[in-house]
Amino acid sequence: MIQPTFAKEELSYEEKLEQRQALYQKYETVTNVPWTYLAAVDAYERGLRKALRDRPKESGVIGIYFSDEQWAGPINPNKEDTNPLSISMFGGIGLDGNGDGIASREDDEDVLYTMAKYIETFGYTEEDFKIALWEHYHREQTVNIISGHAKVYEHFNTLDAHANAFPIPLQYNYSYKNTWGDRRGWGGRRIHEGTDIFAGYNTPIRATSYGVVEIKGWNKYGGWRIGIRDLDNVYHYFAHLSGFEKGIDVGSIVEPGQVIGYVGSSGYGKPGTQGKFPPHLHYGMYRDNGKTEWSFDPYPSLKSWEKKDRAKRKK
Repeated sequence: MIQPTFAKEELSYEEKLEQRQALYQKYETVTNVPWTYLAAVDAYERGLRKALRDRPKESGVIGIYFSDEQWAGPINPNKEDTNPLSISMFGGIGLDGNGDGIASREDDEDVLYTMAKYIETFGYTEEDFKIALWEHYHREQTVNIISGHAKVYEHFNTLDAHANAFPIPLQYNYSYKNTWGDRRGWGGRRIHEGTDIFAGYNTPIRATSYGVVEIKGWNKYGGWRIGIRDLDNVYHYFAHLSGFEKGIDVGSIVEPGQVIGYVGSSGYGKPGTQGKFPPHLHYGMYRDNGKTEWSFDPYPSLKSWEKKDRAKRKK
């Protein structure tokens, strides 16, 4: 039995995952939309709530958001309408998912059912899913991000895919400090959008999260680099590599601690340029807000992941 979503007290991480999984599977059964698709949209929307200041925190365990106009209808005089019949009459999208006669944006089941039914109208293939996402969000990058989330959930067959790892194995020699925001001059005046972790050539570099490889190849600033998108919509950028781990390609699904490449000194020039600076990993993090993305300081995250990895080694 699915527990009520209007919880009076804060649920634990495990309890939230359990309730979400139950809801995804229920509405997979009702609509034939795979639970991984529903989880992917929900994860993306939860990430948007973290990035957008004008969106409230979700009241239940589902993060999917509809504006009052989307839900109640653009010409509905009652923007808080919860009557399924009048919502339908005014062209609103809101539906009653749990059969209580009310279609509420604050009810997890109503919200998830509404999204599932919307996706269902486009079909059941991966291509149909992408068309539904495009029609809803009108942004190709959003379609790509959510599709990637779905693949991660399908691959690991769990919602519990939000762990992290420090990018350098702790047994190797390395050093770093907070260099985010420092000035950079090569290629024009710009700021440093990351943290430099200095280590010896060919030191292994590890994925810091679960996610999908979005980019792999050469960049004139970053040299050989890899970009990985996690389930919080955050893009993890690894640059100045000497090479890539075998089998890591665009579309590869990775997990925390998995080796993806090796420390080098590539970049600041045409493909193959090496040695213009000491070997190090440039690590950056970028948050997507549904329209664009921006860099934020990865140093606090790196210190936290390093501390947790050290604690694991002591056990």
